[in-house]
Amino acid sequence: MAKIKKDTNLRKAILQAAITGQLISNVDGATETGKQLLDRIIEERNAKLLADWEEAKKKNPKAKKPTPIVASEIAEDEIPFEIPKSWCWCRLGEICNEIKRGKSPKYAEKSDYLAFAQKCNAKTGEIDLGLALYLDEKTIGRYSEEDNLIQGDIVINSTGGGTMGRVGYYETKVPAGIKGVYPDSHVTVIRSIGNLNQKYLYYFLKLNQPILEKCGTGSTNQTELKPAVLSNFLIPLPPLAVQNAIVAKLEEVLPLVDAYENAVLQKEELKTTLPDKVKKAILQEAIQGKLTESWRKTATIEETGKQLLDRIIEERNAKLLADWEEAKKKNQKAKKPAPIVASEIAEDEIPFEIPESWCWCRLGEIINYKMGKTPPRAESEWWGTKEGTPWISIADMVSDGYINTTKETMSSKSVKEIFNNNISKAGTLIMSFKLTVGRVSILNIDATHNEAIISIFPFIETDNILRNYLFKILPIISQNGETKDAIKGKTLNSSSIYNITLPLPPLDEQKKIVEILEQMLPLCEKLRG
Repeated sequence: MAKIKKDTNLRKAILQAAITGQLISNVDGATETGKQLLDRIIEERNAKLLADWEEAKKKNPKAKKPTPIVASEIAEDEIPFEIPKSWCWCRLGEICNEIKRGKSPKYAEKSDYLAFAQKCNAKTGEIDLGLALYLDEKTIGRYSEEDNLIQGDIVINSTGGGTMGRVGYYETKVPAGIKGVYPDSHVTVIRSIGNLNQKYLYYFLKLNQPILEKCGTGSTNQTELKPAVLSNFLIPLPPLAVQNAIVAKLEEVLPLVDAYENAVLQKEELKTTLPDKVKKAILQEAIQGKLTESWRKTATIEETGKQLLDRIIEERNAKLLADWEEAKKKNQKAKKPAPIVASEIAEDEIPFEIPESWCWCRLGEIINYKMGKTPPRAESEWWGTKEGTPWISIADMVSDGYINTTKETMSSKSVKEIFNNNISKAGTLIMSFKLTVGRVSILNIDATHNEAIISIFPFIETDNILRNYLFKILPIISQNGETKDAIKGKTLNSSSIYNITLPLPPLDEQKKIVEILEQMLPLCEKLRG
């Protein structure tokens, strides 16, 4: 069987949407246009050139005055696509302080310095300093301080041999004891002036990597991607606030795309199950806090998952006491309830690590639930006509969907005598726990259901945030941890439902997780064709 190549079409489509202004619309704080930003960058670059010249004149009065940088004229036939009005086209060399090749190194067996070679810009898209060779310390004097790679540098392989044009982003932990990392002569470093989001430049160049791979000049044996070619490369320049928003959105979405792209490397026979595998991979990332990793870096956590759990238990205990006080009015011997305490969760119950601001809890600690019933089949009086109260079986539950209709209904007699008028209202989350374990739906109608389904009622609810979080994660959570053995028997019971362990993020993060999943999960369905 032929080796399956990684499908990068989705990634390309998302990056293309980003650099054409379709991924991000209105952005708060975008008061400066791309053209104004370009003018400011050029003004600051010219000021620095003059300052450097003035400094150089102190040592050499004949130092040549630099030619001022001027924004290039860009012909209409050079422009490859339309961009928003607040953006502008420019050339890469106009907005970067450096587009500079490294130097030919001299190697050593061991030293405190590394030579960054093309192979360090790995095919996987990562930077691998484990492939770097040691640089002879006697030659360090050949390098300036600016030659040392810094976090956020863009590195581009610049000579032939199958890797020319490969783009990498230097965001790498330097090994202990290493004082500097210097690019060799086969690598070009791009470094902006500081008024740009360097990652925006990286994503733009990464999208254009196939073009860069063909921009080399020279002989077949030594094709080179020269700095002058890179300097002349056209780039759409958004306002800085838009650049930041584009990068933030890409860093939310691209990890999910990576999960998808890695999944499509599966064997051909997995094609029919691929959408579910990708979906499962995305959900697994969600419940481990990986989808919201970049969000947490800027978010203010006002209430952690543990504080949320403590608040839920505190309110539950307060209600138990209030109900007991009410019961005592009718029966002075009513037993005082034992306070609810968060369960101890053993280490072997925890399947993976979660962020510090999250906590592990049991499903039964944060929800109430009720089981359904099935009236006698032999007696038609229990069953309704078309106008009866909807009654849900697992067959009515569209996987991860919403219930609008049911195949069967209950009579008013059944609702009153069997269900004690206890109907689940529209908006209720339901989950199957027999046969098809972990299928969830949200009711768009008032309804009853059978005994293989539970209605779920979160103890604390704000704008259905916890309900929506459980709606997204229960299908995968119900197949982890303690429920695994139950699934083998194709059923859960009251105890195993209560004891399902799940990660509990802060409420704001629950909301963010749901937002991201609602963007990405529909893409999985599109894979079904």
